[in-house]
Amino acid sequence: MPKRFRLTRRFNAAMTEDGYRALRRFATEAGLEEGEALSFIFENFSSVIDHDNLTHRLRLFNAELDNRKQ
Repeated sequence: MPKRFRLTRRFNAAMTEDGYRALRRFATEAGLEEGEALSFIFENFSSVIDHDNLTHRLRLFNAELDNRKQ
């Protein structure tokens, strides 16, 4: 019998509108619920990202973060 997929951790997360739209789009395309999509992304994080691109995009995001909070 297959093991049932259980979401055992719940947390409040603040997301930008663009980030939430991207999450919803990914979840819909993958046939997953939003929580399942987040679990998939983080369980497989090292294989679904391009490390060089992540570092660059994170640097840009951090540089703009203060302006985005206003």
